[in-house]
Amino acid sequence: MNNEFNPSGFAMKNGNFIGLPYTEENAKIVLLPVPWEATVSYATGTAAGPENILDASYQLDLFDADVADAYKIGIFMRPADQHILELSNYTREIATMHIDNLENGKGFVQDFVDKVNANSVKVNNWVKEQCTELLNKGKVIGLIGGEHSTPLGYLHALADKYEDFGILQIDAHCDLRNAYEGFTYSHASIFYNAMEEVKNISKLVQVGIRDYCEEEVDYIKNSNGRIEVLYDHAMNEALFVGETYQSICKSYVDKLPKNVYVSFDIDGLWPNLCPNTGTPVAGGLSLPQAFFLLKTLAESGRKIIGFDLCEVGSADEWDGNVGARVVYKLANLMGKTLGLV
Repeated sequence: MNNEFNPSGFAMKNGNFIGLPYTEENAKIVLLPVPWEATVSYATGTAAGPENILDASYQLDLFDADVADAYKIGIFMRPADQHILELSNYTREIATMHIDNLENGKGFVQDFVDKVNANSVKVNNWVKEQCTELLNKGKVIGLIGGEHSTPLGYLHALADKYEDFGILQIDAHCDLRNAYEGFTYSHASIFYNAMEEVKNISKLVQVGIRDYCEEEVDYIKNSNGRIEVLYDHAMNEALFVGETYQSICKSYVDKLPKNVYVSFDIDGLWPNLCPNTGTPVAGGLSLPQAFFLLKTLAESGRKIIGFDLCEVGSADEWDGNVGARVVYKLANLMGKTLGLV
């Protein structure tokens, strides 16, 4: 890091997250943008989420009350891969035609589905390759979507390194549908695919869930305790009758193993914090609640081995502002649990 860098000064728009003075070579944490949103089923714009987060990050201050000298961890954000973005735009056009057919009763076009699924596999493979390369270089990764299907390749890469790990998912949705709308790798199927394909995941703890279907409830019930859910209504009912939020957070963090991956869908927050996310849902966590949960995890003795932030919209700087703050907190707490600062 440049010895002349002033953490209290203004941010230089140098193409890196918050204007930090790191390169990929000397950074400890690498942010990997994945500008992919082919299967979104409501609003679009999340493919440009990483760029929105980067643009908004320059006005963030670097001081973090939870992590001393957090900026010294060393964070570098790769430029978004334009080939992935172009593939996303092309595939989204095909997916839109298929979704329109379904919603208007025109039937199921297998050719559309096959093309979307084939391109989704390409992205999954690309993500795994990028993450494996970075892990082999000793880097720790924060993936930035894009839609929530994007971390699957990352989870496969982590499974090659860790025999056992858990996932803490902050989300409005379970994302446990099997091939939603016919798309095997739908954004609504990420954790169905993760639980089916990545056997190293011993526990999935979902928090903030408030929009889900019977298929997903049945899948959770049949998971033999591998999946635990803190539904939004249940959390609020517990708070209403006097249980502390601290005790709620601790009880769910305690269900996780030593190594934990954090998957943060921005729609897990109140919709006023992410109004342009792909599928906003009333209810959810406030930002302080989300950060307290993450802090509880970090202070529990567990290690945060990776994270993603997905579904940040592109239509307004506010979404990028909140998204950038979430990325910085996730990176800082991850760095703290891994002894990087």
